[in-house]
Amino acid sequence: MSEIRKATCHCGAVELEIEFTDGLQNIRRCDCSLCSRKGYVMASVPTTNLKVTKGKEALSLYQWGTMVAEHYFCRTCGVYTHHKRRSNPSEFGVNIACVEGVQALSYEHVPIGNGYFNRPLPPVGTKGDAKAHWPDSE
Repeated sequence: MSEIRKATCHCGAVELEIEFTDGLQNIRRCDCSLCSRKGYVMASVPTTNLKVTKGKEALSLYQWGTMVAEHYFCRTCGVYTHHKRRSNPSEFGVNIACVEGVQALSYEHVPIGNGYFNRPLPPVGTKGDAKAHWPDSE
């Protein structure tokens, strides 16, 4: 079942509209040289399923190395919202902490690298605690 969620940076200058076709897909912490320093929990969506609805001009782009990956940050508050993946440029990696209703800190067992860990989206209006809604997936 497809669901559209809003995601924002901290200051609200950037807003995204993301269509999740089957919950949070491919949840992971990347182990590349940049992501291992950020430590964010990300989920993947096809590039066609993410739209910047506010603040495109507020996004800053960071690239290095192969120049394939595109990492986007809010120029005002510095929050990393999403990136186009180097390993799969037809997908965006989304910082799940920016997605409404999701508490990224409640995801305790998140694979590192290109691991796959899929969960349904928590209901909007809840605290988004993964443990409260789903059993551990070890």
